Amino acid sequence: APGSTLSEVKIFDLPKKTPVWILKPPADAKLGMPMCLKLWQPLSCSRALLLVGYEDGSVTLWDPSENKMLSRLACHGEPIMCLDFDPEKVKGISGSSENVLSSWRLDKQQNLKLQQTMPLVNAGIADTCIRQDKKILSTAGWDHRVRVFGWKKLKPLAVLPYHTASIHCVTFSDHVVSSERLMAAGSKDQRISLWSLYNEP
Repeated sequence: APGSTLSEVKIFDLPKKTPVWILKPPADAKLGMPMCLKLWQPLSCSRALLLVGYEDGSVTLWDPSENKMLSRLACHGEPIMCLDFDPEKVKGISGSSENVLSSWRLDKQQNLKLQQTMPLVNAGIADTCIRQDKKILSTAGWDHRVRVFGWKKLKPLAVLPYHTASIHCVTFSDHVVSSERLMAAGSKDQRISLWSLYNEP
Protein backbone atom coordinates (compact mmCIF):
# COMPACT_ATOMS: atom_id res chain seq x y z
CA ALA A 1 0.00 0.00 0.00
CA PRO A 2 1.18 3.59 -0.54
CA GLY A 3 2.62 5.23 2.53
CA SER A 4 2.31 8.67 4.06
CA THR A 5 5.09 10.09 1.89
CA LEU A 6 5.08 9.99 -1.91
CA SER A 7 7.57 7.14 -2.47
CA GLU A 8 6.90 5.12 0.69
CA VAL A 9 5.57 1.54 0.59
CA LYS A 10 3.81 -0.10 3.54
CA ILE A 11 3.42 -3.89 3.83
CA PHE A 12 0.55 -4.96 6.08
CA ASP A 13 -0.28 -7.99 8.20
CA LEU A 14 -3.85 -8.48 6.97
CA PRO A 15 -5.33 -10.33 10.00
CA LYS A 16 -3.94 -7.68 12.36
CA LYS A 17 -4.46 -4.78 9.91
CA THR A 18 -1.16 -3.28 10.97
CA PRO A 19 1.94 -2.39 8.93
CA VAL A 20 4.74 -4.97 9.20
CA TRP A 21 7.30 -3.06 7.14
CA ILE A 22 7.53 0.55 5.97
CA LEU A 23 9.95 1.05 3.08
CA LYS A 24 11.30 4.55 2.56
CA PRO A 25 13.66 5.24 -0.35
CA PRO A 26 16.58 7.64 0.24
CA ALA A 27 15.48 11.27 0.12
CA ASP A 28 17.59 11.95 -2.97
CA ALA A 29 16.25 8.95 -4.96
CA LYS A 30 13.39 10.94 -6.57
CA LEU A 31 11.46 7.79 -7.56
CA GLY A 32 8.00 9.32 -7.46
CA MET A 33 4.97 7.21 -6.56
CA PRO A 34 5.10 3.40 -6.34
CA MET A 35 2.93 2.15 -9.23
CA CYS A 36 3.10 -1.67 -8.89
CA LEU A 37 4.51 -4.30 -6.51
CA LYS A 38 5.57 -7.95 -6.55
CA LEU A 39 6.40 -9.77 -3.29
CA TRP A 40 8.29 -13.01 -3.94
CA GLN A 41 10.29 -15.71 -2.21
CA PRO A 42 13.80 -16.44 -3.52
CA LEU A 43 14.53 -20.16 -3.92
CA SER A 44 17.83 -19.79 -2.05
CA CYS A 45 16.64 -17.55 0.79
CA SER A 46 14.10 -17.72 3.61
CA ARG A 47 13.27 -14.00 3.46
CA ALA A 48 10.73 -12.49 1.10
CA LEU A 49 11.94 -9.79 -1.30
CA LEU A 50 9.88 -7.05 -2.94
CA LEU A 51 10.05 -5.58 -6.44
CA VAL A 52 8.53 -2.11 -6.88
CA GLY A 53 7.89 -0.24 -10.12
CA TYR A 54 7.97 3.55 -9.71
CA GLU A 55 6.66 6.64 -11.41
CA ASP A 56 10.14 7.62 -12.67
CA GLY A 57 10.42 4.39 -14.74
CA SER A 58 12.66 2.53 -12.27
CA VAL A 59 12.31 -1.00 -10.90
CA THR A 60 13.75 -1.45 -7.41
CA LEU A 61 14.50 -4.55 -5.34
CA TRP A 62 13.92 -4.34 -1.59
CA ASP A 63 14.69 -6.56 1.38
CA PRO A 64 11.70 -5.57 3.56
CA SER A 65 13.03 -7.29 6.69
CA GLU A 66 16.13 -5.08 6.52
CA ASN A 67 14.22 -2.01 5.26
CA LYS A 68 16.88 -1.80 2.57
CA MET A 69 16.83 -1.10 -1.17
CA LEU A 70 19.18 -3.65 -2.74
CA SER A 71 19.14 -2.50 -6.36
CA ARG A 72 17.58 0.00 -8.76
CA LEU A 73 17.25 -0.17 -12.54
CA ALA A 74 15.97 2.63 -14.81
CA CYS A 75 14.27 0.60 -17.55
CA HIS A 76 11.45 2.88 -18.78
CA GLY A 77 11.14 6.54 -19.70
CA GLU A 78 7.59 6.67 -18.33
CA PRO A 79 5.88 5.43 -15.13
CA ILE A 80 5.91 1.63 -14.79
CA MET A 81 2.31 0.41 -14.93
CA CYS A 82 2.93 -3.30 -14.32
CA LEU A 83 5.54 -5.95 -13.62
CA ASP A 84 5.81 -9.68 -13.03
CA PHE A 85 8.70 -11.88 -11.93
CA ASP A 86 9.89 -15.46 -12.45
CA PRO A 87 11.83 -16.62 -9.33
CA GLU A 88 13.09 -19.76 -11.11
CA LYS A 89 14.80 -17.87 -13.94
CA VAL A 90 15.38 -14.85 -11.63
CA LYS A 91 13.98 -12.72 -14.44
CA GLY A 92 11.20 -10.14 -14.66
CA ILE A 93 9.14 -8.15 -17.14
CA SER A 94 7.67 -4.64 -16.96
CA GLY A 95 5.42 -2.41 -19.03
CA SER A 96 4.59 1.29 -19.06
CA SER A 97 2.73 3.88 -21.12
CA GLU A 98 5.51 3.56 -23.73
CA ASN A 99 5.44 1.19 -26.71
CA VAL A 100 8.02 -1.18 -25.20
CA LEU A 101 8.28 -4.14 -22.83
CA SER A 102 11.45 -4.46 -20.76
CA SER A 103 12.85 -7.71 -19.39
CA TRP A 104 15.49 -7.67 -16.68
CA ARG A 105 17.20 -10.13 -14.40
CA LEU A 106 18.92 -10.36 -11.03
CA ASP A 107 22.57 -11.32 -10.94
CA LYS A 108 24.13 -13.29 -8.08
CA GLN A 109 24.85 -10.06 -6.20
CA GLN A 110 21.13 -9.19 -6.49
CA ASN A 111 21.75 -6.34 -8.90
CA LEU A 112 18.99 -5.66 -11.44
CA LYS A 113 20.29 -5.80 -15.03
CA LEU A 114 18.38 -4.87 -18.19
CA GLN A 115 18.23 -7.91 -20.45
CA GLN A 116 16.00 -7.10 -23.42
CA THR A 117 13.51 -4.54 -24.71
CA MET A 118 10.67 -5.57 -26.99
CA PRO A 119 9.14 -2.82 -29.18
CA LEU A 120 5.34 -2.84 -29.41
CA VAL A 121 3.14 -1.61 -32.24
CA ASN A 122 1.01 0.55 -29.93
CA ALA A 123 1.87 2.28 -26.67
CA GLY A 124 0.42 1.49 -23.25
CA ILE A 125 0.57 -1.71 -21.19
CA ALA A 126 -1.71 -1.82 -18.15
CA ASP A 127 -0.84 -5.31 -16.90
CA THR A 128 1.39 -8.29 -17.61
CA CYS A 129 1.36 -11.85 -16.29
CA ILE A 130 3.72 -14.82 -16.65
CA ARG A 131 1.92 -18.17 -16.78
CA GLN A 132 2.77 -20.62 -13.98
CA ASP A 133 4.57 -23.03 -16.33
CA LYS A 134 6.89 -20.16 -17.36
CA LYS A 135 6.30 -20.79 -21.08
CA ILE A 136 4.27 -17.72 -22.06
CA LEU A 137 3.31 -14.27 -20.79
CA SER A 138 0.46 -11.98 -21.73
CA THR A 139 0.00 -8.21 -21.71
CA ALA A 140 -3.09 -6.01 -21.34
CA GLY A 141 -2.93 -3.21 -23.92
CA TRP A 142 -4.47 0.23 -24.04
CA ASP A 143 -5.07 -0.56 -27.74
CA HIS A 144 -7.82 -3.08 -26.77
CA ARG A 145 -5.51 -6.05 -27.48
CA VAL A 146 -4.09 -8.90 -25.43
CA ARG A 147 -0.63 -9.85 -26.67
CA VAL A 148 1.01 -13.19 -25.94
CA PHE A 149 4.77 -13.75 -25.96
CA GLY A 150 7.08 -16.68 -25.39
CA TRP A 151 8.73 -16.09 -22.04
CA LYS A 152 12.15 -17.50 -22.94
CA LYS A 153 12.98 -15.04 -25.73
CA LEU A 154 9.97 -12.65 -25.71
CA LYS A 155 8.94 -14.02 -29.11
CA PRO A 156 5.55 -12.57 -30.17
CA LEU A 157 3.06 -15.44 -30.46
CA ALA A 158 -0.44 -13.95 -30.74
CA VAL A 159 -2.51 -10.76 -30.78
CA LEU A 160 -6.03 -11.31 -29.44
CA PRO A 161 -8.61 -8.82 -30.76
CA TYR A 162 -11.89 -9.11 -28.87
CA HIS A 163 -12.32 -6.15 -26.54
CA THR A 164 -13.58 -2.74 -27.65
CA ALA A 165 -11.80 -0.64 -25.00
CA SER A 166 -8.55 -0.58 -23.04
CA ILE A 167 -7.69 -3.82 -21.25
CA HIS A 168 -6.95 -3.31 -17.57
CA CYS A 169 -5.80 -6.74 -16.37
CA VAL A 170 -4.72 -10.23 -17.42
CA THR A 171 -4.13 -13.38 -15.38
CA PHE A 172 -3.80 -17.14 -15.77
CA SER A 173 -5.62 -19.90 -13.88
CA ASP A 174 -3.51 -22.28 -11.81
CA HIS A 175 -4.95 -25.58 -13.05
CA VAL A 176 -2.50 -28.45 -12.59
CA VAL A 177 -3.72 -30.17 -15.76
CA SER A 178 -2.27 -28.09 -18.60
CA SER A 179 -5.23 -28.61 -20.96
CA GLU A 180 -7.52 -26.94 -18.40
CA ARG A 181 -5.49 -23.72 -18.04
CA LEU A 182 -7.26 -20.50 -18.98
CA MET A 183 -6.23 -16.89 -19.38
CA ALA A 184 -8.64 -14.12 -18.33
CA ALA A 185 -8.60 -10.49 -19.47
CA GLY A 186 -10.71 -7.65 -18.05
CA SER A 187 -11.48 -4.50 -20.01
CA LYS A 188 -12.97 -1.04 -19.68
CA ASP A 189 -15.71 -2.34 -22.02
CA GLN A 190 -17.10 -4.17 -18.92
CA ARG A 191 -16.34 -7.60 -20.37
CA ILE A 192 -14.11 -10.41 -19.13
CA SER A 193 -12.77 -12.73 -21.83
CA LEU A 194 -11.52 -16.27 -21.22
CA TRP A 195 -8.95 -17.91 -23.49
CA SER A 196 -7.36 -21.35 -23.83
CA LEU A 197 -3.87 -20.78 -25.23
CA TYR A 198 -0.81 -22.93 -25.96
CA ASN A 199 -1.87 -25.69 -23.59
CA GLU A 200 -0.08 -28.55 -25.35
CA PRO A 201 1.88 -30.71 -22.87
